[in-house]
Amino acid sequence: MEVIKAPRGTRDILGSESWKWAYVSSICREVADDFGYKEVHLPIFEHTELFSRGVGETTDIVEKEMYTFEDRGGRSIALRPEMTASMMRSYLENEMRSANQPVKLWGIGPMFRYERPQKGRYRQFQQMDIEAIGAQDAFVDLEVINFSMELYRRLGLSNLQVLINSVGCPKCRPNYRKKLQDFLKPEHDKLCDSCKNRFDRNPLRTLDCKRPVCKEITANAPSIMECLCDECKEHFDKLMLGLNRIGAVVKHDKRLVRGLDYYTKTAFEILSGDLGSQNAVCGGGRYDNLSEAIGGPHVPSVGFAAGIERIVLTMEAQGCSFGKEPSNKVYVVAAEPCVRIDTMDLVRKLRMNGISADMDYMDRSMKSQMKSAGNMAQYACIIGSEELAKGIITVKNMSESTQEELTIEQLISKLK
Repeated sequence: MEVIKAPRGTRDILGSESWKWAYVSSICREVADDFGYKEVHLPIFEHTELFSRGVGETTDIVEKEMYTFEDRGGRSIALRPEMTASMMRSYLENEMRSANQPVKLWGIGPMFRYERPQKGRYRQFQQMDIEAIGAQDAFVDLEVINFSMELYRRLGLSNLQVLINSVGCPKCRPNYRKKLQDFLKPEHDKLCDSCKNRFDRNPLRTLDCKRPVCKEITANAPSIMECLCDECKEHFDKLMLGLNRIGAVVKHDKRLVRGLDYYTKTAFEILSGDLGSQNAVCGGGRYDNLSEAIGGPHVPSVGFAAGIERIVLTMEAQGCSFGKEPSNKVYVVAAEPCVRIDTMDLVRKLRMNGISADMDYMDRSMKSQMKSAGNMAQYACIIGSEELAKGIITVKNMSESTQEELTIEQLISKLK
């Protein structure tokens, strides 16, 4: 019988890596606390309509990548492909409009998209999501971008750069859409099949296409900045003023449109790394019309999302520190089989005092136990009949090869 393996596009995050994820999450929690964002835990599956209406029916996510199924009640359910729509659903359902605005939320958890697996991109992936819901001011956009930059600064990433653009609003975007279609029409037959399909439904997505032929065709496409209404232009100018004030390294990229329909006005990415080898470590923007798309009132909002896998890979490539990998401070060694119950008692007492400890559960020889102690812990605490009679423990520092005899009280005091 063939051994069952994990589905394609998923993987096990083992202890040798999971502690790095925990470190990134802990730094995000610190930044969130400093910026006043509250953590929420949302369902990993939602009604499919939330994403088809919220994210957009013409997006690759909805058309090609969502995991959908019908539950036993005949309802169409989707594993969440992203968290922003869920955040807005929660904001509306839990009547957060009555709280002080903007409501600042953040969360972290698994997302699901049926994509072609590659390094740093999986069908189940871990993502953190930061949202400021309920305020129109461009300085809220500034705070969200500043949040992301502060997060990556604390994680130790280098050469942070803000890639930014405006994608307009329903008032001015139709003018740009027409202008872009007029520009693309003579080259329509040369576009890739995906961009041909987007031509009528969502031509802005052609600017985001990574295929060389489409990138070449759109290289000289008109900029949306030429079509922005006064409100969108004022918003963009105010945000740029703020970014300059905080000393951010900013690049305006007219091709940056993001892949989801709910974006309005601000779209941004944060890049990190040396010039020529920079990685996008997060992306986000403003989504003032998402609430209305899922049946709510007008709720201006802004946020960003970042994949934990991508952050960890970038930190490893740049040699960033993840802090200290967790390990046992103590390994308790039974010098004789008859004292194993006493070693278990010592392990329990150490753990009750907040000292990480472990012992042998395979009934191995003292020599094998000492070998495990050398691999797993800073100290080996040896107990035998002689030690029990004296009321002491032989404590060996495994890295320094020094040894001393201590009572349990002295041992706990020393290790704490």
